[in-house]
Amino acid sequence: MVKVGNKQVRARQYPWGVVMIDNESHSDFVKLREMLLRTNMFDLIEQTHLKHYELFRRNRLVEMGFADCSNANGKTMSISETYEARHTELKAEIQKKEDDIKEAFVAKVKAKEAELKEAEKELHEKFVMLKKQHAEQKERVEEKKRMLEDEIKDFQRRKFSLEQSRLHSLGTLKSAKKK
Repeated sequence: MVKVGNKQVRARQYPWGVVMIDNESHSDFVKLREMLLRTNMFDLIEQTHLKHYELFRRNRLVEMGFADCSNANGKTMSISETYEARHTELKAEIQKKEDDIKEAFVAKVKAKEAELKEAEKELHEKFVMLKKQHAEQKERVEEKKRMLEDEIKDFQRRKFSLEQSRLHSLGTLKSAKKK
């Protein structure tokens, strides 16, 4: 880049003057560039796609784990075949992991159910034991109640007979005093 006047232009400076590349009176560069691009544009696009893009794509696929490889028969597989094989492997792996997780879940559920059944059994046994203790205590209380009722009846009978004998002795005393 050379400064010509107030502008920066693509040019080359020589002792005899400045040659501007984009000026057609100084250089054939513009015509040469247009001719090469026009006539070779299709080849340029095709080569870019075939060489550069395919190389880039292949490298990216190799980085992702999809490389050209051989199958069990020794036949070389294309990237799409490798992709399908890899896809199938990953699906199988995911299915295996899901099955393992389901099995672990079922095992945990069964263990928890067994634990809960054991706890329920213990609670039932405790309930039966408490019910039996309650029945025994109730029977003892009923027995004590019957004994107390019997004592009360016996006490009232004695009280009644004592009052009767007292009334009878008072009655005999009064009749003896009157005589």
